[in-house]
Amino acid sequence: MKSTDTPEAEVRRTIDDFAASLRGKDLERLFGHYAPDVLSYDLAPPLRHSAAELRRGLAEWFETWEGPIGYEQRDLTVVAGGDLAFAHSLNRMHGRRTGGGTTDVWFRATVCLRRLGGRWRVAHEHTSVPFHMDGSYRAAVELRP
Repeated sequence: MKSTDTPEAEVRRTIDDFAASLRGKDLERLFGHYAPDVLSYDLAPPLRHSAAELRRGLAEWFETWEGPIGYEQRDLTVVAGGDLAFAHSLNRMHGRRTGGGTTDVWFRATVCLRRLGGRWRVAHEHTSVPFHMDGSYRAAVELRP
């Protein structure tokens, strides 16, 4: 990071590279953005993932996509100061799956970052989709911003 950058600019660049490594299914590059003790509340079960579970799950999940993963962020907000930051956004994931189908879903994401060894790393991540409150408890994956 350039010494003249604000913490917010550094975090935004980190998030941009995180997204690029996700699109390219580059597990090593992607996992380099996580703190060693990351805790993830991801879309996939179980309710929470440790670093080892997250890494294993991402490796398996990458194999379910044909080619790169379509990934975009909207309304990214970053607050950063000292050695802590958080960011939230609406994200779209889309593309062809190895089983022949397609995925196109918007979801919510919040990440908390810590500056470790001069780099911003994701210490906590939470992704979710809302669910219908009509008693069906179906995920509301049809929502668009």
